[in-house]
Amino acid sequence: MQHRIVVLGAGYTGAIAAGRLAKRLHREDVTITLVNPEPDFVERVRLHQLAAGQDLRPRPFAEMFAGTGVELRLAEVTAVDVERRTVAVTGTDGPAELAYDTLVYALGSGWNDGDVPGTAVHAHELSSRPGARRLRERLAALPAGRPVVVVGGGLTGLEAATEIAEARPDLAVSLATHGVLGDWLSVKGRAHLRNVTDRLGIEVHEHAAVTAVAADGVTTADGRTVPADVTVWTTGFAVHPIAQGTTLELGEGGRILVDATMRSVSHPDVYAVGDAALAIGPQDKPLRMSCASGVPMAWQAADAIAARLTGAKVPHISIRYFQQCVSLGRKEGLIQFVTADDRAVDRALTGRLAALYKELICKGAAWGVANPTSGMPSRRRRVVRQGTGVPTPAEATA
Repeated sequence: MQHRIVVLGAGYTGAIAAGRLAKRLHREDVTITLVNPEPDFVERVRLHQLAAGQDLRPRPFAEMFAGTGVELRLAEVTAVDVERRTVAVTGTDGPAELAYDTLVYALGSGWNDGDVPGTAVHAHELSSRPGARRLRERLAALPAGRPVVVVGGGLTGLEAATEIAEARPDLAVSLATHGVLGDWLSVKGRAHLRNVTDRLGIEVHEHAAVTAVAADGVTTADGRTVPADVTVWTTGFAVHPIAQGTTLELGEGGRILVDATMRSVSHPDVYAVGDAALAIGPQDKPLRMSCASGVPMAWQAADAIAARLTGAKVPHISIRYFQQCVSLGRKEGLIQFVTADDRAVDRALTGRLAALYKELICKGAAWGVANPTSGMPSRRRRVVRQGTGVPTPAEATA
């Protein structure tokens, strides 16, 4: 009887985990089902480019997983029963139920409106391709001179504001940030960011926590009004809500608590990766929601599953940070080098070279999805036991 592995979500982490498992395990011993509502890979780190009017290269899963043994199931996940080890899905052929022996939960995150009044009705989001496309259409319809405000001074907000301002210099783009612009960056990083926003004509509103969104603008906590025909909301992400309907042990924000191998601390036949998982990194800090965290989490989970099923020693990957990469339009970038626990150091790369660096990172991330074991031995090992994934005493201490 084949060991049934079901992977939920085909973003960076889910797709990498599925492909890596297919390269690690013998095809006769396992089935790997990847559940995703769309037939092609979405480069989430480029959605601000899509919104600004650029066309992204299509990446069909049928091509990416051809010949690997990974079965793509086009469906929405509607529920997970971790006691019965089943997943409820709804596809074009109606509702169905998938049974699993090992589950990889990679449903990721979506936008978080923060319960700010008017946001859900009047603001646009950039956490999904449909959202980016809606914003693209709205921006394309705006006449010259109209105001656009991006709310949120994190990586997504900076990339969105600069991309829109570069693509549409005829619009009045502004950025509202809760604190000081780039306050997590080094002195060099902050200075470069300020120079780029000034050069692109972006009006920056600092210490401007937005408390309400309307059709014609936003209101801040100190009573300021920032006019906007279009509001883009980028203040953070919220995890997919499916896990909250299960008996999985969850942590802050509804993220699944996992051990160092990305295994659920409450259900050993469930692994969680990416934004859905609450994993601990250097200095005992939770890993932040990011591609930089999610990709090595997917490597760790896939390799741990393969090792436990084949009787091999469970590897442990050191997950740490090296840099934060920010595109500031197509011609400018900022690479802020950081400590292992994600704190900025004095070194930063700026300008055109930084833009090229970021582009290589984005291309490499997409290429890595289709080549999950590149540069590493690709040995398909035989499964030595067909159990449920419950650890033996030796595994429990691995």
